[in-house]
Amino acid sequence: MEAAWLNEDEQRTWRTYLQMSSQLPAALNRQLQRDCGLTLPEYEVLVQLSEAAEHRLRPFQICEALNWEQSRLSHQLTRMERRGLVTRAECAADGRGAFVELSPAGADAIGAAAPAHVATVRRLIFDRLGDEQRAAFEEACATILRALSEPT
Repeated sequence: MEAAWLNEDEQRTWRTYLQMSSQLPAALNRQLQRDCGLTLPEYEVLVQLSEAAEHRLRPFQICEALNWEQSRLSHQLTRMERRGLVTRAECAADGRGAFVELSPAGADAIGAAAPAHVATVRRLIFDRLGDEQRAAFEEACATILRALSEPT
């Protein structure tokens, strides 16, 4: 199969996306660190735990939700456990498994971080897009996500 080069419009769109996909997480990370001392990956893990039943998940569930590799999550959880944001507990149903649980300090951290984080997301994205642009952006993202889930 011969690869066709991107045309000028496609190239401009692709390069714009690449810039946004690196600059947006960096801006969100800076805001979180400045305002509450959390990193964006810490915030992402805390969101998963705060929204889970009993505020706990198995590590593989966090990996699936965040599309992370197990080694990345393991290192992240070790750092977060040292900071007191999460704890690990045995899983009675699986003697080799464990749960990751939101600690009281983690619950306080996500509660304190969320309002400013949401305000930043709103300021950088939703305040900039009209209803039609937002709907088109959502549809474009959903279309790409569907393509990513197709077998290759």
